[in-house]
Amino acid sequence: MAGGGGGGGAPAPKADEPQPHPPKDQLPNISYCITSPPPWPEAILLGFQHYLVMLGTTVLIPTALVPQMGGGNDEKARVIQTLLFVAGINTLLQTLFGTRLPAVIGGSYTYVPTTISIILSGRFSDEADPIEKFKKIMRATQGALIVASTLQIVLGFSGLWRNVARFLSPLSAAPLVGLVGFGLYELGFPGVAKCIEIGLPQLILLVFVSQFVPHVLKGGKHVFDRFAVIFTVAIVWLYAFLLTVGGAYNHAAPKTQSTCRTDRSGLIESAPWIRVPYPFQWGAPSFDAGEAFAMMMASFVALVESSGAFIAVYRYASATPMPPSILSRGIGWQGVGILLSGLWGTGNGSSVSVENAGLLALTRVGSRRVVQISAGFMIFFSILGKFGAVFASIPPPIVAALYCLFFAYVGAGGLSFLQFCNLNSFRTKFVLGFSIFLGLSIPQYFNEYTAIYGYGPVHTGARWFNDIVNVPFQSKAFVAGVVAYFLDNTLHKDPTIRKDRGKHWWDKYRSFKGDSRSEEFYSLPFNLNKYFPSV
Repeated sequence: MAGGGGGGGAPAPKADEPQPHPPKDQLPNISYCITSPPPWPEAILLGFQHYLVMLGTTVLIPTALVPQMGGGNDEKARVIQTLLFVAGINTLLQTLFGTRLPAVIGGSYTYVPTTISIILSGRFSDEADPIEKFKKIMRATQGALIVASTLQIVLGFSGLWRNVARFLSPLSAAPLVGLVGFGLYELGFPGVAKCIEIGLPQLILLVFVSQFVPHVLKGGKHVFDRFAVIFTVAIVWLYAFLLTVGGAYNHAAPKTQSTCRTDRSGLIESAPWIRVPYPFQWGAPSFDAGEAFAMMMASFVALVESSGAFIAVYRYASATPMPPSILSRGIGWQGVGILLSGLWGTGNGSSVSVENAGLLALTRVGSRRVVQISAGFMIFFSILGKFGAVFASIPPPIVAALYCLFFAYVGAGGLSFLQFCNLNSFRTKFVLGFSIFLGLSIPQYFNEYTAIYGYGPVHTGARWFNDIVNVPFQSKAFVAGVVAYFLDNTLHKDPTIRKDRGKHWWDKYRSFKGDSRSEEFYSLPFNLNKYFPSV
């Protein structure tokens, strides 16, 4: 082997020898980055596409929770409207004053176990009227969310999360971001398989239109890959509608009908024509200390997951690496979003939409304006309830097919940070492999245990304490991120290890000041940086 150093140095490589791909701190081949919006007609269509994608989680979470709370279709429609309205406000706040990345802020599955725990608490079991029971549970959830929001607000705006993020490296970010995407695999093909005759055509058509058609029709207009979601959802939704009206599911099992039919959501009939969601619409919030602490832990798990999602968003928006102060600022505004969720009564907290981060990769459009337009669609259709309910009635298998592609993109975005690391280092292999393995294995144990026994491995008389321990270990991204962060920052660190971790790539972006590209991406509007220099 040729050795470096000393007199003559290493011999120059031959021209025909294969060379490794050079690392890129900004992702190349992006059509529109954060500050370069596409033409208005295209931006509006892309914004509507982001709105369609975020509708999946916005509808599925209330559909699962509201019936357990005692509500019917009317309450479900109002909760979806409220969640959509608050998501639009939070997305605007995040893109204007938070990280300023094109990140959609919507509902999160991370808060669902804690909300279910509130539903199952004994203090609501004596309520005979189901609608009154729904309102009481919603008010209890509001109180827990309001208290839980203080965690992210304090950690973000005080700069404490900035101090944590300073020690994040590409090596510890790879498992975190990777499992933010890959860790949601149970929401992908299992959802497709619930109605395979609808979900599978959607998945195949989406891959074909977005990946194969652009290379066959080389028109250079990026029509099919950029608007693949709109094309394929419209086609498969029409196909599902024809199956429904043709009587294909008339004699099917009730569970199959609720999943496959296009007329079983109950949203179009129940949604009001015009309604503006407002704070405390369910009544004054109620507060319980145990539920507040449990929701605070769910908020912390969502904070870690959102940190990974923010990193994926900056990557697919072709921005420079996000300075720790910007990430901390974004977490603070996400805490404000959770506070708004509690005030309005969405029944769910807020976090970065992982599926919309994946859509950035599919379209190769990371424009901030596009996501702000999508926030406008969220607010518009949340007020015009009947019109919004039409789009909210997309069959769940179609949503699950979209998840398959978008979560895969986000997971691959996490693995792409390994380009900055030394993959020939055994330290790197251990940190990477051990964190990903535990990130998959520990939540698998907790979820299997819960599915078998109906409660988690930690099962005491205090339900809130059970949630504080069980909820974090059910999140694959949280476990992998915490293990990787701990090992990467404690395992025999010395000056030679810094480059193996890829830390030298990110340290030059420790502050966005002085770097014209970072200032362009992350500076606050209206010259607000001089008033808030620490954030």
